[in-house]
Amino acid sequence: MQIINPLDYPDWDELLLTNKNSSFFHTSNWARVLSESYKYKPLYFCSIENEQLSTLLPVMEVKSILTGKRGVSLPFTDQCRPIIPAKSNTQDLLQQINEYGKTSKWKYIEWRDFKGMAQGIPYSSLFYGHTLDLTPGENQLLSNFRSSTKRNIKKAEKEGVQVKLSHSLDSINEFYRLNCITRKHHGLPPQPFYFFKKIHEHIISMKKGFVLLASYLNNVIACAVYFHFSDKAIYKYGASDRKYQYLRPNNLIMWHAIKSLAQNGFRSLSLGRTEPQNEGLLQFKRGWKVEETKINYYRFNLVTNTFEKSSSIPESAHKIFSALPSPILNLAGRLLYRHVG
Repeated sequence: MQIINPLDYPDWDELLLTNKNSSFFHTSNWARVLSESYKYKPLYFCSIENEQLSTLLPVMEVKSILTGKRGVSLPFTDQCRPIIPAKSNTQDLLQQINEYGKTSKWKYIEWRDFKGMAQGIPYSSLFYGHTLDLTPGENQLLSNFRSSTKRNIKKAEKEGVQVKLSHSLDSINEFYRLNCITRKHHGLPPQPFYFFKKIHEHIISMKKGFVLLASYLNNVIACAVYFHFSDKAIYKYGASDRKYQYLRPNNLIMWHAIKSLAQNGFRSLSLGRTEPQNEGLLQFKRGWKVEETKINYYRFNLVTNTFEKSSSIPESAHKIFSALPSPILNLAGRLLYRHVG
């Protein structure tokens, strides 16, 4: 394998299209957002045969005076499955990267969704993933939804909720406003605005994604951010004002996204990752007749040569964050996020 920085490699995204297993999170657009927002160093371990991408294990090197130096595939990414040919020796590929990490003084390397890991190896974190097949077409998709999901769509329409698609920076501003409200409710600081500004610069404005905004009485009450690459799309972020939850704007936003993507030839929509304990979000996603899979994260400690569990945010921290004034919570996000990627 060779190490490539996709930001410097000519026509990197065109190369990705030569492998059907590539996804948006492998693209140079996402690499540029992470690199420019948080100064992470892209190290994409890959092999190219006959001008086609055959192997890809993307890694970002994270350096932090608070949390140490490590490799992550990839930070702030729901899932980033490596591309490995069936004939390859997976353990040999991993060993090559582990040796690089040890030489570079990494504490550990984390893989976010690695189906080629040997049986019996303990995962560090577990999430659920959901993917909707868009190929049946709009009418069949609607009929497949859970009855409560269809009722919620009709309720939002009946109440006069309006949805529009946008690629503007203003739409990102609206999303960020609602995201701050949503994150405070969950007891978490929001990612800094400059991160979402980079998303607009390198993804949304370049028509590699879009924002959907739901409005009621001329007020934006919910937003969602979608990315896409090739014929696959991803629901990445959602935020809403809980005062208007009874109007079910999130259901109408998702339905508009599904219709738009299906009409424009996309074949699948990933709904991202969900924690097993988040029953409300799981119920929302399962209502769209999706395929549910498990997403396993693996963390290999390069000092002890063992797989280890990830540490989770304690409940007490959520309570403290939710009690903080919004300006202080936003400041915490600007200070902390580059260290926790």
